[in-house]
Amino acid sequence: MQSYRNQLNGFNYFRTNIWAMKFVLSILFFLLVSTIYGQYEYPQNTFRSPLDIPLILSGTFGELRSNHFHAGIDIKTQKRTGLPIYAIADGTVSRIKISHWGYGKALYVAHPNGYTSVYAHLKNFSPEIEAYIKKIQYERKSYEIEVFPDYGELNVEKGEVMAYTGNTGGSSGPHLHFEIRSSITEKPTNPLLYGIDVKDETKPTINNVYAYPLSANAQVNQQKTKVQIPITRQKDGTYRANTVLASGTIGFGINAYDRQDLATNRNGLFALEQKVDGKVVSQYDFETFSFSETRYINTFIDYDHFGRYRQRIQLFYLAEGNELGIYNTLVNEGKLQVAIGRSYEVELRLTDIKGNETILIIPVEGRNSPLKQIDRETPSGQFIKASKPNNFDLDGAKVYFPANTFYKDFYANLIPGKDTVTIHNNRVPAHKNFTLTFDVASYPESVRKKMFIARLDRKGRPDFMKTYKRGNTFTTRTRSLGTFTLAKDSVPPSIRPKNFKDKQWLTNYHYLSLRISDDLSGINTYSATLNGQWILMEYEPKTKTITYNFDDKILNTTQCDLRVEVTDNVGNTSMFRSVFFRK
Repeated sequence: MQSYRNQLNGFNYFRTNIWAMKFVLSILFFLLVSTIYGQYEYPQNTFRSPLDIPLILSGTFGELRSNHFHAGIDIKTQKRTGLPIYAIADGTVSRIKISHWGYGKALYVAHPNGYTSVYAHLKNFSPEIEAYIKKIQYERKSYEIEVFPDYGELNVEKGEVMAYTGNTGGSSGPHLHFEIRSSITEKPTNPLLYGIDVKDETKPTINNVYAYPLSANAQVNQQKTKVQIPITRQKDGTYRANTVLASGTIGFGINAYDRQDLATNRNGLFALEQKVDGKVVSQYDFETFSFSETRYINTFIDYDHFGRYRQRIQLFYLAEGNELGIYNTLVNEGKLQVAIGRSYEVELRLTDIKGNETILIIPVEGRNSPLKQIDRETPSGQFIKASKPNNFDLDGAKVYFPANTFYKDFYANLIPGKDTVTIHNNRVPAHKNFTLTFDVASYPESVRKKMFIARLDRKGRPDFMKTYKRGNTFTTRTRSLGTFTLAKDSVPPSIRPKNFKDKQWLTNYHYLSLRISDDLSGINTYSATLNGQWILMEYEPKTKTITYNFDDKILNTTQCDLRVEVTDNVGNTSMFRSVFFRK
């Protein structure tokens, strides 16, 4: 990289502007080709792998996640951190973001051909990038940071080590989250479309299949509600379902997954297709999608089933409120109108990106049979018209749903109370934030300072909600339904050292580590000084650890005075002080 920087010396301004011109021209070409031909051919020999190990995936592009589709691939890193990450092509660093959750430490590289590669959950960056970002962190006195370097300010060459794999942010284990996006639209595309290879000859697996009566007069197997359909594997490797007896408008959904050859992870599918009597009526794939649409995943799956059982059923039909643009074919919204006396053959085809496919045949016979007696939930509660704003008084609280908060109309079970209210349940998704306001006039000001709004989890434990305090009201905004309460936190956070003791010699230590935690409202801010100077503490919420690297600052004194201050979300503050020695 040093030789590359030397070439830039003396020509930096000229070369940077030439690079920018090439970048703009490549984007214009990309847009022109996409417009004329409708689909852009992804380059196959331009990008190298970001890692020098066999690629084994723990997550695939478009995989179903909570409230979003997975925007990249998750590459296993052999259960360890610190593996070198290589630039997949020449480019320039266009964005660096460091956060406690989400992508953790993330690096974005813009390439001259109109694409941007993204690398997330990193442990650290290459020395040049690390020095660049730490300088800004110290200037701003903040670990969490987001910067957009100028084009050409941090150039990288194909195959150059830019960073090292880690487990930062919302990662649940060491891996590299890797994306390829359009630099102009920021739409992510499946990285495996660019010639990056993953060994896979394994077919997708079907867990369960369901049929849904969708019209008022519809029934499936003598029932008016969702029905699971038994399936059996045939000698030719396909699956066949028991004959479905139905009438009216029906639809199908499937709970399935895909595996790569060298992993046991249950990953997402690439493409799903539904045929009726040989004609394609619905087909979608995960070539690309828009971030602005990703929350519509809540209409793409059977969300009620997910709320009850934490299992995701993908629907082959367009449910109410679904505005996703991933569908390539959609006839009659992917629904089947079953006529009495007619027979149909429904074929569901599941495919991974390597073309391995699993086929399920479902015979459907049009028949109007006597309904079985089943216990059905009678709609009750407050009727929510999704397209209209809704405002409800819950005694000690008020809830306001803006128009189009929800995907469809429904009856909401609203239970009022003085300091605890229930707003329906977790089986209905919200697309927008709604507002919940508590009246706290009956509480003394001294008590209010330590109070906040909390949402009770499945075990009844309070989770802190960002609370806006104004006069006699507390307000929070959320997209999660459930039970909410006013909680009080009067206990300050805990701070204790992990790898050192007071008055200890730390000459051979590379870092300091402390554990910080809070019993209720959670950590809001933390800061540390060494001999009166602010130092960068990297916070890892999963392990409740803050860490200082001694390489960041050169200490000019043997005796070191460390001070750490931690504040929780209602203002309780703890101070830790320790003296240590270092040469």
